[in-house]
Amino acid sequence: MSSDSKTLEGVPGQGELNRDKTIVRTSLIGIGANLMLAAFKAVIGFASGSIAIVLDAVNNLSDVASSAITIAGTKLAAKQPDKKHPWGYGRIEYLTAMVISIIVLYAGITSLVESVKKLFSPTDPEYTTPSLIIIGVAVVVKIVMGRYVKSVGEKVESDSLVNSGVDAMMDSVISAATLGAAIVYLTMGLKLEAFLAGVISLVIIKSGLGMLKDTMSEILGERVSPETAAAVMEAVSSCPEVIGAYDLVLHDYGPHKTNGSVHIEVADSHSAHEIDLIIHEVTEKVYEKTGVILTAVSIYAMNTSAPEIVALRRQVSEIVMKHENIIQLHGFYADIKYGTMHFDLVISFDEKDRIALYNKALEEVRAAFPDYRVTASLDTDFSLTE
Repeated sequence: MSSDSKTLEGVPGQGELNRDKTIVRTSLIGIGANLMLAAFKAVIGFASGSIAIVLDAVNNLSDVASSAITIAGTKLAAKQPDKKHPWGYGRIEYLTAMVISIIVLYAGITSLVESVKKLFSPTDPEYTTPSLIIIGVAVVVKIVMGRYVKSVGEKVESDSLVNSGVDAMMDSVISAATLGAAIVYLTMGLKLEAFLAGVISLVIIKSGLGMLKDTMSEILGERVSPETAAAVMEAVSSCPEVIGAYDLVLHDYGPHKTNGSVHIEVADSHSAHEIDLIIHEVTEKVYEKTGVILTAVSIYAMNTSAPEIVALRRQVSEIVMKHENIIQLHGFYADIKYGTMHFDLVISFDEKDRIALYNKALEEVRAAFPDYRVTASLDTDFSLTE
């Protein structure tokens, strides 16, 4: 297996190292741009007495902190596995994304508090032509920077960069609104600063809550994407000796660090040596095509020598699959001599009482085949799309 562009057992390949460098470089660009914008806006805001511009400068400083945290998280996530964390530290990237979300949320809350205070103690802002020009330039810079950071984040699958990019795009809207308030004040004499700052604060809070929700979901453990599951299953099924692939379970240990297990169905006529070769072929193909490391491949032996068992499987499948929320029957094995039968049932999460449906289907099969001792497992395939 090649490790030029993937990650094997937590050891970074060239692709992983390039990804880290890209994240750090993009974050450093963001730090530089936001420091300059914050300095300009702070000077203008205090000189003109504009609360909205000052808050905009503070928001730029929070962006600097976000970029610094992204760099720190990327460095920590690249640490090699050890005894305490044998699967590495990749999930730290999700924690840094959560911290950035909290920073955005905190900035929105503090801005809202200041805005409310300003509503009750308003002051007359003093705008100058240079200040308005700089705000206009800031709008353009934040649009360009936001689009750039977000696109890079999506390309390298970095939630921290994506969050920073979205935040920057939101900043451009905030700056544009601040510029609009200044123009309204200069042309009509209406003081919209405090009101505008309050609206800006609510937008920031909403964005922060959305980011926090997404990152918390990843930390808790989300269901694998249908695209990833399909790619892994396609790679497994491409092996000639594999009759069926089931029970795929993938564990996310950070971006590009996914391990998992799968059950494969093979003919019961294979020797132990042949099965060993099949397992090696499956793990190699999955890694080469998807970058996913299969740490376990379990075997279902499919009856192939007795036509009556093939017919038996078809009859059992017809009985259980008539139920709408039974997604799949697999792992079927029967022994006519000893009168035993076993299979796995995958039942949809849409079913209100999965255990009740499982028991009902099992009893129906037992009633249809009273001469067999029928057992079944209630199974969950975390990768199935329903």
